[in-house]
Amino acid sequence: MMAKTSETCLQRSTDLPMNSPDTVAIFLPLGLFAVMFAVGMSLSVKDFRVLLSRPGVLVLGALLQLVLLPLLGLAVVTLFALPAVLAAGLMIVTFAPGGATSNLMCLLCRADTALSVSLTVISGLIIPFTLPVLSVFTLQQLQPGGAAIDLPVGPTIAKLLAIGVLPVILGMLLRHWQTEFCIRSRRWIKAAAALIMLLVVTALTVAQMQGLMQLLPVLAPAVLTLATGAMLLAFMAGRWSGVGTPRALTLAIETGIQNAGTGLVITAVILQNPDMSAAVLLYGILMQVPALGLIIWRNLPGHSGHRSPVLR
Repeated sequence: MMAKTSETCLQRSTDLPMNSPDTVAIFLPLGLFAVMFAVGMSLSVKDFRVLLSRPGVLVLGALLQLVLLPLLGLAVVTLFALPAVLAAGLMIVTFAPGGATSNLMCLLCRADTALSVSLTVISGLIIPFTLPVLSVFTLQQLQPGGAAIDLPVGPTIAKLLAIGVLPVILGMLLRHWQTEFCIRSRRWIKAAAALIMLLVVTALTVAQMQGLMQLLPVLAPAVLTLATGAMLLAFMAGRWSGVGTPRALTLAIETGIQNAGTGLVITAVILQNPDMSAAVLLYGILMQVPALGLIIWRNLPGHSGHRSPVLR
């Protein structure tokens, strides 16, 4: 019955108009570029030396992001018997960890924000190579639409490097040459970058609102299970490893909060598949629910804890 309902909702959603692919192809990468440039402006070479002082928690965080979440995603799409095209979209977003949203969530949760930024940088260096390969494998296995969908690996890697790694390098160079300017302006530049991404994602959401509402009953249980389960498992892994509550919270947020913007680059810009991008969009929206729960919990009256450190 659930499978039949899923297929019906999916068929209805495919009949809905998408906003212009050209508009998405221009402004979505631009927004991601701006966000990562702002991240680069907050970093200096000495910040990377700090990474060497805590390799254990960084390795744990990378494993949770790059291994645990995709495996959990596979279990969830199988458990909920999602249609292949929606399962592919959800799996693609599990291959894109971190992002500026997770940094903000860590700050609001009084977690270890410096660790969050470090994991964002590390994942940003890795996923341009892992995301296209894992996405191709997923599309080959699921064959949404009854046939394998072609994803050009080389051009995709180049695009992800251009919007994810290059802006970080440029931002760091600007920080090196114009340190005082970057320190004074980093807040409004980060705010402007976040605003650009918010406008892009909002425009995509509004353009697909009817389709998203039709797919919500199908995807919401799976998405909430995936995001909540990822945060709980990562938090427990952090606690069991003895890293302390602030860092365990960072691991939870970095594992459950995904880079929906990067997922949309694959599904909406390169593949131009509205149903896959709908799955990514819904994850980007609903992943905020368990994160909001963490923020409320950490800021309850009487909850002890110091403000998280932030990379300077």
